[in-house]
Amino acid sequence: MRALLKRRAIVCDFELSANLEPVLKLLEKYANRPASVADACLVRMTETLATPLLLTTDSDFAVYRRHGRKVVPCMLPS
Repeated sequence: MRALLKRRAIVCDFELSANLEPVLKLLEKYANRPASVADACLVRMTETLATPLLLTTDSDFAVYRRHGRKVVPCMLPS
């Protein structure tokens, strides 16, 4: 992963400051779960992409919703 980031094959264009209100709303919505700022940022990122796919080992993403009630498209290991 570090090598991909270093050679700019993977670029993160997400700015928390530009997405602060939606991220804070997600944190409020999932206050009863162990949702972190990072989790809320990832959910928000999926809201900004047309066809997102989140690769994660965190099963909470099966519960989180994007744009209110839409499932977060994610791939979890089986």
